[in-house]
Amino acid sequence: MDRPVTTLFMLMSVDGKISTGASDHLDVDKDFPKIAGVKEGLHQYYEIEQTTDLWSLNSGRVQAKIGINTADIPNKTPVSFVVIDNKHLKEQGVRYFCALSKQFVLVTSNAEHPAFEIEEDNLHIIYQNELSLKDVLAKLRSQYSCERITIQTGGTLNELFLREKLIDYLDIVVAPVLVGGKDTSTLIDGKSLVSESELSRLGVLKLQECIVLENSYLRLRYGVIQ
Repeated sequence: MDRPVTTLFMLMSVDGKISTGASDHLDVDKDFPKIAGVKEGLHQYYEIEQTTDLWSLNSGRVQAKIGINTADIPNKTPVSFVVIDNKHLKEQGVRYFCALSKQFVLVTSNAEHPAFEIEEDNLHIIYQNELSLKDVLAKLRSQYSCERITIQTGGTLNELFLREKLIDYLDIVVAPVLVGGKDTSTLIDGKSLVSESELSRLGVLKLQECIVLENSYLRLRYGVIQ
């Protein structure tokens, strides 16, 4: 392939929600640790997360939601981060990722993004007039030698990866909770299909592994049948 091998790695509820509600003030990372019956097994997700690829792709909105723009500058890690963002990352958020990352690649369509004012040796910017995930992935492999990457974005971007056939594997940790709410973000959001002619855009999966974790958590691993 002319792009990295991709794995969508997410934590979700049994009903497929990746947030605890429709407000940006609600978030699983912040809220699950408060919920009896859920908090006890949550550590397993973060432990599995530590074993994912050394390239990680995220969205600026999700990162802003969890407080990156006001977080203290972290220690360096061996992970390289890619963040797709037009308006959510502030200067402090960009500097956070520069400090955290081996290589930090920002993908943006905003010519006035604060990242353009920052000079760091490991900061790279992919500027596009219109987002092309296929082009982003191709550049990550050809220009930055990225062979495998873990995707941890929100439901809207996840849908773009799905529809463009850019997901190779799914690695899902299922928390023992029902969230509900039609406006609460799910694993795959975005535009709904409306006709039979679009059924080819579905992502058909082949189960590779189902692991029963502690405290009623599950880990589901699938390959995507292209």
